Amino acid sequence: MSALDGAIVLVAVGLALGAAATRRVGARVIAVVLAALLVACFVQIWREGFYWQYVAIYALLLGLVVLAWRRRRPPPRRRALAWLGRCGVAGLAAVALLAWSFVPVPELPAPSGPYAVGSEVFRWIDSDRDETATADPHDHRNIVVQAWYPAVPGEGAGARYIDGLGSLPTYVSLIPGLVMQRHGRIDTHARANAPVATQQARWPVVLFSPGYGASRAFYSGLLADLASRGFVVLALDHPYEAPVVELADGRLATPIQRFLPDDPDRLRYMSAQQAVRAADLRYVVDQIGRPGAFGPRLSQRLDPQRIAAIGHSFGGASAVEAAMSDPRIRAAANLDGTLYGRAASDPMPVPFLLLESDHRETRHSQNYLQGNAALEQHLRAGGYRYQIAEANHYSFTDVPLYLSGPARFALAALIGGSRGPVGSQAASNDVLAAFLSGPLRDARGDVAAAARRHPGVSGGVSSRESSRAQVSLHLRSRL
Repeated sequence: MSALDGAIVLVAVGLALGAAATRRVGARVIAVVLAALLVACFVQIWREGFYWQYVAIYALLLGLVVLAWRRRRPPPRRRALAWLGRCGVAGLAAVALLAWSFVPVPELPAPSGPYAVGSEVFRWIDSDRDETATADPHDHRNIVVQAWYPAVPGEGAGARYIDGLGSLPTYVSLIPGLVMQRHGRIDTHARANAPVATQQARWPVVLFSPGYGASRAFYSGLLADLASRGFVVLALDHPYEAPVVELADGRLATPIQRFLPDDPDRLRYMSAQQAVRAADLRYVVDQIGRPGAFGPRLSQRLDPQRIAAIGHSFGGASAVEAAMSDPRIRAAANLDGTLYGRAASDPMPVPFLLLESDHRETRHSQNYLQGNAALEQHLRAGGYRYQIAEANHYSFTDVPLYLSGPARFALAALIGGSRGPVGSQAASNDVLAAFLSGPLRDARGDVAAAARRHPGVSGGVSSRESSRAQVSLHLRSRL
């Protein structure tokens, strides 16, 4: 949201509440401020286009014009009517604030690393795998990947934020599609198809899997920042589970869920979906070693010997299973994910990082606690566990940035996450980059030092004792 957008809302609402609350706000004051607001609205529409979120603001300005006109008359005899007018203006102000809860064009944090960022999208069909989510026996699994990578600085078109703009479904996850109408104008801080940076011949690769029912787009702030630190991040969308995915033939895939009646906790369903996602990740690893798979820009610039898998929520569980089953993956990280199936029982053969939101705010489930505790007890190459205070489960995503500042403040008071996505993502990527430096760069990354740079980030080297302590502490907090 621009400064102009915010100023229009705050001044209009403040003036309306002042005019509704007291008669001391004179007609001249209202007229002068209204004139300035009307000019600002015309400038806004001219520069940025029409936003439906501002319909209530325009109605509020009209109400203020009427109120100012009535105050220029002699004192009205119909005091009840005047009182109703002030109540109407106050009500419009409240509606305007509510409509402004979702900002038209969210602003993502700028990447903090030394490299500019480029982005390119790849859409493949895995002819060896049937698409089990659809009824078409000839349908094969689509794999959609967006590469975020260190790029040569320069000018160019910005990378598109999300698939399906202009044809979004009614809801994208739980977010009304109407709210995302102007998300095509989001600055992702990445240039589409930019030349790859030349500081290294080949760049280490990080696979990323999003949360259940989430789009890869929801993590653009985190992924662009990680790429600016010298990693090629390959972020997947998992078709028919992600809210909207453009397939290789141009069709838009939306969620298809096939829950089993004898699986009330959906543990078998989630285990099966986790296996599908892990297969998607392994397919992308195959492409890294395949000549020309990533086009002329990236194909020769990816290091097939230096690959890690990470993910958020269900994506973290999928990254864990992929790392357990594919020896080409050299490290894995789970951001706040509940583990299912083999991910919660098999040994982890590579270095592992568990990065968690605040247990007091997210209230992790028993399955989450027990699964990750079991994994910590089966680490074969060591690992780390860190918790980010005042971050909730959604703080790793861009989604809180879809809300205005006041709306984020109110939501944090209800469900936590007062650290916010900007601070949470900065802490996450500092810890992630330090952790990945060892297996992907043969460097000694100081994970503890990276964590210490951020107040409230606690943890350390994983151990059986620490995992048991985490479970015990969480159980006591619930009593």
